[in-house]
Amino acid sequence: MAISNDYPREQNEHIAARRTKLAKLKELGIPVYTQAEQRDTSVADFISKYHDQTSEELQQSTIVHHLVGRVLAVRHFGKAAFLQFADAHGRSQSYVSRDLLGIEQFDLCKKYIEVGDIIAVAGTAMRTKTGELTLRTTKITLLTKSMRPLPEKFHGLTDVEARYRQRYVDLIVTAKTKQTFLTRSKILKIIRSFFADTEGFLEVETPMMHPIAGGAIAKPFTTHHNALHMDLYLRIAPELYLKRLLVGGFEKVFEINRNFRNEGLSTQHNPEFTMLEFYSAYTDYEEFMLLTERLFATLCDELGLPTATIDYQGTKVDLTPPFKRLRVKDGIKAYTDISDTDLHDLPKLLRWLHERKIETKGLLSLGHAQMAVFDNFVEQHLQAPTFVTAYPIEVSPLAQRDQQDPSVAQRFEFFICGREIANAFNELNDPDEQYQRFCEQAEQKRQGNDEACDVDLDYIRALEYGMPPAAGEGIGIDRLVMLFTDSSSIRDVIFFPQLRSEQAN
Repeated sequence: MAISNDYPREQNEHIAARRTKLAKLKELGIPVYTQAEQRDTSVADFISKYHDQTSEELQQSTIVHHLVGRVLAVRHFGKAAFLQFADAHGRSQSYVSRDLLGIEQFDLCKKYIEVGDIIAVAGTAMRTKTGELTLRTTKITLLTKSMRPLPEKFHGLTDVEARYRQRYVDLIVTAKTKQTFLTRSKILKIIRSFFADTEGFLEVETPMMHPIAGGAIAKPFTTHHNALHMDLYLRIAPELYLKRLLVGGFEKVFEINRNFRNEGLSTQHNPEFTMLEFYSAYTDYEEFMLLTERLFATLCDELGLPTATIDYQGTKVDLTPPFKRLRVKDGIKAYTDISDTDLHDLPKLLRWLHERKIETKGLLSLGHAQMAVFDNFVEQHLQAPTFVTAYPIEVSPLAQRDQQDPSVAQRFEFFICGREIANAFNELNDPDEQYQRFCEQAEQKRQGNDEACDVDLDYIRALEYGMPPAAGEGIGIDRLVMLFTDSSSIRDVIFFPQLRSEQAN
């Protein structure tokens, strides 16, 4: 069957009107998708240069500036018009008139330039009667004709799914969205500087396709390499590769990496997400608590927060160190009615969970049952920054056992506003015990736990060469950005979140 050359265009009266204008411009021989005009200043620099000058002072200025941007609003007044436009750095407005442009160019501007178009303007600075800094425009060029109207300016893009699916439109019309991603970029810059410059870590890169899914308890995505004739997994965590680098002699490494987990979607979960993971030899998870506190203090300072208190979804959160410490079992006893005796009785714990309609399938050990209680009934209460420690060893397959209490790991998770922000532990470096832990995970997978990890024999071989005592930590970048931008959903801080296909909708 031949493939049609007709693009399946969406049609409505607004798009049809714009296409009519496009056809007329082409008929007149006026370029509508042109080469970039040379600009000599950004909108932000234009505003900065003249923001404190009076109207009288600007009348004496003869400097011609060339700016570019997208038209966001047009107001016509007979023989004159104001065009509000924006580039990546700010918004300003252009004053055009028949006297300044000439009859022909002004008429073209009035008839064919509209909201959404990308233009180049040249002129001198002026102030309007209301005092607004404006470009007195002597030349205007249409660079790109927009075929679709932007959402109505006073209400913006109100359809939440449309905002995520058409992020390019959301960024044009929603200032808060743009600011969120500018803040995200700044957070990443601060983190890189903190680890590389302040803390002396080496930034590294590790593979995104793994022959064995490991480094976390999660269900992976699978793919296939044709040339090698082998199945591969998209990375669920970089942990095992980063620890191989500790074996190789690098003592402090970090990676800001993209991970992929074949899990459900929620306000806190996206199938692909960004993590910071860092590992340091000859240190422990207690020191990493202090490092985490230093990182948050740096973020508050570098982001320019007036105090270390943020407002997240109506809750005031004080990020001033030191942060609270809480053991898993103490949290369960503080926020549930489970007695200390029942806390160590698997059948009673399972019955308690079942009575509260919590799924108990797959809870094969006391530690798993304890964590089901913690996840469902304790986490939500951890609004203030809290380091939760003493996790059951059964749910910590890569962590060292606590020497005083072998039933728990030398580990913490960091919570703010009821959400896990970070996970850290002293790394297990005994190859024999690690092999046994892998085998236990493999048995769990055989019994139906599709999130359990496999046996990675090469990683065991690496440990047999000797890995120094070390600690490692992972911090969810997306959740961190949510916190500092007061975003309620992870989709608000990912440029292009995963969505159901439009055809499925």
